[in-house]
Amino acid sequence: MKTFKSIMGWIIPIVLGLAIALLIKQFLVSQVKVDGTSMQPNLQNTERVWIVKPATIHRGSVIVFDAKGEDPTATVSKDYVKRVIGLSGDTVSNENGVLKVNGKVVNQSFISKSQRTSGTQNWSSLRALGTSQNWQRTVSVKVPKGQYFVLGDHRSVSNDSRYWGFVNKSKVLGVVKVTFWHSNPAKDNINKQWQHFFK
Repeated sequence: MKTFKSIMGWIIPIVLGLAIALLIKQFLVSQVKVDGTSMQPNLQNTERVWIVKPATIHRGSVIVFDAKGEDPTATVSKDYVKRVIGLSGDTVSNENGVLKVNGKVVNQSFISKSQRTSGTQNWSSLRALGTSQNWQRTVSVKVPKGQYFVLGDHRSVSNDSRYWGFVNKSKVLGVVKVTFWHSNPAKDNINKQWQHFFK
């Protein structure tokens, strides 16, 4: 009997610890690996970051979402990391590298001019997308209810809302946070850029 109690004395804490860890991962925070270069220079390929699941999503927040059903090329569940540019009801536009939300110029100091404009100056791809999704053929778009308009920071290589549309709120897995011990100031562009989204 003493042996049983002794065994249970160390098994129960382990089981409880595992259960708590699983609950935290399921409902609070988890770690993901960045796959690709679309968020450079602020996030690097294979970099590991944390996602906070109940966090509030702002314009400028970096999120992880399941791209299956959003991007037609994602035929199986796949995590995408992108920056939220437009919230529900926002009007997003871009001309000659000047990104605006509701007519206000977005502060894009978190990326270089070439990353803002290379291959994306007038969003010709967005106009083409507009035809397929019955948007007006303009360089602006209104974000539907319950959805987000997202872009990668490295615009010329990013596969994002310009090409396949919006991200449904239900597909969002969490908001990306970079741990405080990172010394690279670019990491503030992940955690805090939303606080000064407009110029």
